[in-house]
Amino acid sequence: MSAPTQLPFEQTHPLQVAPSLRTLRSEGTVHRVRTAVGDEAWLVTGHAEVRRLLADDRLGRAHPAPETAARTGESALFGGPLGNFATEQADHARMRSLLQPHFSPRHMRALRPRVEALTARLLDELAAHGPPDLHAALALPLPILVICELLGVPYEDRDQFRAWTQAAADVRDRARSEQGLAELFGYGQKLVARKRQDPGDDVISRLCATDGVYDAEAAMLSMALLFAGHETTVVQLGMGALLLLTSPGQWQALLNDPGLVPNAVEEILRAAGKGGGGIPRYPRTDLEIDGVAIPAGDLVLLDNGAANHDPAVFANPERVDITRPAAAHLTFGHGARYCIGAPLARVELQVVFAELVARFPTMRLAVGVQELTVRRDVLTGGLVDLPVSW
Repeated sequence: MSAPTQLPFEQTHPLQVAPSLRTLRSEGTVHRVRTAVGDEAWLVTGHAEVRRLLADDRLGRAHPAPETAARTGESALFGGPLGNFATEQADHARMRSLLQPHFSPRHMRALRPRVEALTARLLDELAAHGPPDLHAALALPLPILVICELLGVPYEDRDQFRAWTQAAADVRDRARSEQGLAELFGYGQKLVARKRQDPGDDVISRLCATDGVYDAEAAMLSMALLFAGHETTVVQLGMGALLLLTSPGQWQALLNDPGLVPNAVEEILRAAGKGGGGIPRYPRTDLEIDGVAIPAGDLVLLDNGAANHDPAVFANPERVDITRPAAAHLTFGHGARYCIGAPLARVELQVVFAELVARFPTMRLAVGVQELTVRRDVLTGGLVDLPVSW
């Protein structure tokens, strides 16, 4: 077998699949790669295989020897194994049972009017202050406002906890990532203590009131929600706006037919991730993926971004087309670990693109795409800024 391909792939254009990933994908669906920290892993790029393996309980996030397991990077959250190998599945089931009720589609529909009001307020400020950086004016503050209200986290603490979540997401500096995670957990413990004394109508208070949930568990779950509940949506809002603004006819198509908004959101979710990393899993037993034997304990990267650009499922996958039936994307995962926050993310994205396009029909990108910077130093990636005009 040839030498493993080195990750991360060189990205020559922020809105295109890396040429080396395109080449690799044309050669099959399972590839030997070397991660950014030098460990060998298996990268799975085919849609059918990624979808099947996401729902395969023979793969997990925990490892029997975590200190020697292969890693994707230095992030304390996502860089290597997570959880207790012996109890992983039971622990995961408990976590979902505690969190799922707070993020049901019914709860999220009830939240929509508040998201609409917060979005309208930010767009009013946008209109009043002239052509801005859309990242700083909308994509960043909205998900933070929403998750703070939902969880019962003071919005005035945002600069503080945002700094900790950014540190925790660092893929290059493990000490910084671990410190950010520790600071975030400490903050969560203070919030839980406050909610025990003075509960409100929010998720953290309701977690604290749940039988059998201890303070440390409530703090851990709350801070996991705070992190995941805004980081990824910030990225999707920025990348979504960029995709609509730079894909011929798509902004106008949404303006002409607002009924396309839900479908446009699914296409944005599909098209935004270009692949080249993926979701880490460790097989609990030897298994075979598309004819390739994978030993137990090896690092397997399920590249949902590459899967979302599989031409076997999505015709002309690099073209953004808001009329395509895009619901087969794997951006939120699949199976037992399907993203709990998916209904919330969909509400935010739908509200933003319905209101943004209607309020700013002539919006356009104020710089060349090549002048934009995509972050490589944090887990979620995303844009540094998004200058626009109208």
